Amino acid sequence: MAARDLIARAVFPWIAAGLLGACTDQPTQLSSSPRKPTPVGELTRLPPIFPDEETSFLPKTPKIGQEQTIFVPAYSHVYNRTGQEYLLAITLSIRNTSLTDSILLTSIRYYDTKGSLVKKYSKKVLQIPPLATAEFFVPDEDTSGGSGANFIVKWNAIQGVSEPVIEAVMIGTVSGQGISLISPGRVINQTPIQK
Repeated sequence: MAARDLIARAVFPWIAAGLLGACTDQPTQLSSSPRKPTPVGELTRLPPIFPDEETSFLPKTPKIGQEQTIFVPAYSHVYNRTGQEYLLAITLSIRNTSLTDSILLTSIRYYDTKGSLVKKYSKKVLQIPPLATAEFFVPDEDTSGGSGANFIVKWNAIQGVSEPVIEAVMIGTVSGQGISLISPGRVINQTPIQK
């Protein structure tokens, strides 16, 4: 019995010291630092097929023109029958349908399913010559847009220019199976402007 008491007396201080050490205040990891806003990325411009694409060309003489805001639905993924995501690459295509006049793109922005801006084209003005096309690309591995993504495109031109064709083209392939769809833009605002 005396041997057990001796062992207990010898071991107890070590156990007590260990427990007391575990109970001391430790720096907490639960304090949350303020969330930084997600930086807005730049849309990838596909190689141009025409010269002088970035320019601040504006007519010198005052003319009455029009400005439109176009909403273009897009899908960075869709769902298959089991509810799994099927990733899609997106190409935003903006085609000038005029035979004679350029149009000016003043703003191109890409929003996610929650309506937050995630990407934009950083140049101030993009001139699209007659019958030319500007294209912007979101690769399939970029899932920032989600299934409810959309583009907001603003363009303007002198009066009489035919409206451009603006649409999103989505394509994806998995295990030899492919899917593709086109989503046309819709005018959500139109105003006359004086240049």
